Amino acid sequence: MIKKVIWVVDDDAIYQIIVNKIIQRSEMFSAISTFKNGKDAIDALQNSLENDKLLPNIILLDINMPIMDGWEFMEEMELLKSQISKQIIIYIVSSSIAIEDKNKSKTYPDILGYLSKPITTNDLMMIASND
Repeated sequence: MIKKVIWVVDDDAIYQIIVNKIIQRSEMFSAISTFKNGKDAIDALQNSLENDKLLPNIILLDINMPIMDGWEFMEEMELLKSQISKQIIIYIVSSSIAIEDKNKSKTYPDILGYLSKPITTNDLMMIASND
């Protein structure tokens, strides 16, 4: 299996530390980048358009964040999609149990799944093996 680049977009600093450790221990990913809101992640995507090795294969996206939430991130990503040279798979990772959020996630073709926090090693194995 080719190791993939994964981005974590989540404003919870403690969760970021935990998920980073889980990702590193899994040894399934070649690189990890973390962002505290959707705007930082969109800016990084725009800056990586010229070099697709920097683009993520997978994004773990929180919904509720300051500055730009997960849904606003998805809207911005739709606008960038034509400039992105590889498929980026997105998983919503949220503590929200609202059925509206789960249903809304299904309206985006790039969102492959909705996972509840905290993410587990088994979740990561499933994510890494999906193409």
